[in-house]
Amino acid sequence: MKRRLFIAAALLAALPARAEEMQMDLEPDWGYVADTVMGGVSEGRVTRERIAGRDAVRLTGEVSTENNGGFIQMATPAKRDVSGWTGIELDVIGNGETYEMRLRTEGMTRPWQSFRAEFTAPPDWTTIRLPFDAFEANRTDIAWDPAGLRRIGVLAVGREFTVDIAVAGMRLYR
Repeated sequence: MKRRLFIAAALLAALPARAEEMQMDLEPDWGYVADTVMGGVSEGRVTRERIAGRDAVRLTGEVSTENNGGFIQMATPAKRDVSGWTGIELDVIGNGETYEMRLRTEGMTRPWQSFRAEFTAPPDWTTIRLPFDAFEANRTDIAWDPAGLRRIGVLAVGREFTVDIAVAGMRLYR
């Protein structure tokens, strides 16, 4: 009986380590970027707030397509090798609008080059999984290189709308 209890305890002790191996928290240092860098007139900001009981980083503003504009974003450096990971998981809340996550890799030399995937930010906290194979190349012929991830962005882009999205957590998952 003692041997069975010892084996069961050993198996239970191993479970948290396995669970941790299935996810890795990312600790983004979000910054703000808008189309004003190229003459656009969209406006927004990134703030740290407590929203519906969770600490989060929030992107708010107005996207305008005037003057060849059309985006605001919060982005973070993410220099890491994500080989062996399936994708990115994020805890989001928002205004029901569609947003994009964009990934940039080491081989990209132009600011408009990225890999992108769309998602909706619902009005209640939701965990969204974006597998790397769902990201599409945007304005580049470069192949996805998981060893060279360098930047992650959450964008409000491409049409005029009011932006309100918050991220409370971001992780890699297997």
